[in-house]
Amino acid sequence: MKHRYSRREFLSVASATAAATFWISKAMPATADHPVIQSIETFPVMYPMAGRFKFFEGPEGSPTGRGTIVVKLTAEDGTVGWGQSVPIPKWTYETMESVKTTIDRYLTPVLIGRDPFDLAGVHSTMDTAIAPGFTAGAPLTKAGIDFALHDLCGRLTGQSLPARWGRQPRSNLLLSWTLNPTSLDDVEPLIQQGWDLGYRHFNVKVAPDLKFDLELCRMVKRAVPDGFLWADANGGYRTTSDALEAAPRLADVGVAVLEAPLRPNRISGYQALKQQGALPILMDEGVIRPGDLMEFMKLNMLDGVAMKPARCGGLSSARRQIEILLDAGMMWLGSGLTDPDLSLAATLALYGAYDYSLPAALNGPQFLRGSILKQPITPEAGMLAVPTEPGLGVEVDEASLASMQIELGRI
Repeated sequence: MKHRYSRREFLSVASATAAATFWISKAMPATADHPVIQSIETFPVMYPMAGRFKFFEGPEGSPTGRGTIVVKLTAEDGTVGWGQSVPIPKWTYETMESVKTTIDRYLTPVLIGRDPFDLAGVHSTMDTAIAPGFTAGAPLTKAGIDFALHDLCGRLTGQSLPARWGRQPRSNLLLSWTLNPTSLDDVEPLIQQGWDLGYRHFNVKVAPDLKFDLELCRMVKRAVPDGFLWADANGGYRTTSDALEAAPRLADVGVAVLEAPLRPNRISGYQALKQQGALPILMDEGVIRPGDLMEFMKLNMLDGVAMKPARCGGLSSARRQIEILLDAGMMWLGSGLTDPDLSLAATLALYGAYDYSLPAALNGPQFLRGSILKQPITPEAGMLAVPTEPGLGVEVDEASLASMQIELGRI
């Protein structure tokens, strides 16, 4: 092993930009001069899987496909903004059916006629139509609308998202290759597959079997000693004791950070892990809105967040959370929800705008096939380019959209 990231090194790298001055652009005020929202359409789209990913497989382990709802938002002048909701029933409660029904029946009627530049007002309206539970209700659904609004506003102003936010983006993002093997025999071929495609950093799915997790991580560090190794438990350790045992032992085999070791409502468990200090502890699933993040910070539950704009209800919420973390000198890691096409483009624009430099766990290109874009987003040498054109920076091919569209069952 040539080098292992220490906790101090990781904290230093991840929070280095916190001391830099950054400019927060104000949202353009609503005026009568802006074309208002005229229509909102939804399209169920299924992406075929390439390889196994545990969140997209049926009872027998066969791939099921990655379902999404594409959102087309048209202004009264004919300008179109595109977005995409990315539900994962095995990860959270939203489904393709619930996303489409919520947008069609509950959000569209209250958004028609609104100024698309009034992002705060649109989100307030959506939160009134779909009330919160523990936190904001239906965030993956609302993210599809939010992405489409950002795309529309960028097209109306002729600006990319970083330009609208007053930020100078980096040109490329470094990627991490995801490993979620069912057997240790699968690990070396999966590492080699990523290596051959130019990936030099890896994230692994762990929990609840610590013995398996430790050997998996040892194998990765032997194969890629200089790579950044990120362990994501998806809330999978059963008890706080299990997680407290896992963290130092994972650190000993070269893991740099532990994401979501417990379910987000295990407040005392996160506090104990944070106090233990064996690894930086990142929260994920439970951090939806900025208020959630600030409350968890007050409770001393985390070292940072694995950011996912779709989980946060869109770019508006995700941006604010990144700024909160930077202000506090805390870390954020760029992650995703196996995002395809439009959701991926929105995520790339956000991370690029905030100069994210660590490996990003954006595994849509790794696990998905097919595209609804005229120019699909494709990694090169383990990197993805940050979009620079207006809006989300990509163009939808409506013929491809039609070919990938599916019919949902009667609700």
